[in-house]
Amino acid sequence: RSRETIVRTVHHFTGVSVTRERIQEYKNQGGWNNDWALSQRLAADLGVEVSYPEVSRYFISIFLDEGLIHRERPIPGPGLLDRLGAKYELAIFTGRSRREATISLSREGWLDRFHLVTSDDVRNEKPAPDGLLQIAATRPGKQLLYIGDTVDDARSGKAAGVPFVGIASSSSPMRGELVAALRAEGAAAVLNDINELESLL
Repeated sequence: RSRETIVRTVHHFTGVSVTRERIQEYKNQGGWNNDWALSQRLAADLGVEVSYPEVSRYFISIFLDEGLIHRERPIPGPGLLDRLGAKYELAIFTGRSRREATISLSREGWLDRFHLVTSDDVRNEKPAPDGLLQIAATRPGKQLLYIGDTVDDARSGKAAGVPFVGIASSSSPMRGELVAALRAEGAAAVLNDINELESLL
C-alpha cells in the first residue's frame, strides 16, 4: 500500500497519476528507499516543488490516519515464520518508521518475533548498512542473511558484508529489470516469493 500512497501523494500535489512502472524505475535506480523523498522527487520531476515536511505530512495522513496501512496483507504463508523461527533468529531492518512497523507487526501478532531496527534507529537510512550493522552487533559471531525486494536492500547488504537474497514478485512492475538490478548488485539468489526461501536454507 505504500506504492498506492506514493501515487496519491504525488497526485495531490501535481494532479498527475504516476504509474507503478514509473515508481519502479526510480526504485531500480537505487537511492529511493524513503517513500516520502521519492514522492517529493516525483512531484519535482513533474514541475511542482513541494517541501519535504509537506510531503511527509500528506503521506502520513493517507497511510496512517486514513488507514491504508491496514489494507496491507501478510506475505509469508501459514507457518513460515514458525518454521523459520524454530531454526533461526529473525530480525527486520526496515526503512519505515518504528510507528509504522509496529502497527503492521502488531496487527499480525508478529511484533515479538523479530529484533526490529527502523529508520528511527539509524543515522543513515538504506542503502547505508547502519541497520544491518546494528543487528550484527547484537549477535556477534552469527552469520546473517538479508532478504529484500529493492536495489537499496541489496546495496545495504553488500555494504554490510551480509549475503543478500532478492525477492521479485511475478506481479512486480518491470520485474525483469528488477531481477537484473538485484543480480547486478550481487544477490545470491532472486526468488519470486518469500515463501520460496525455505528451499534455499
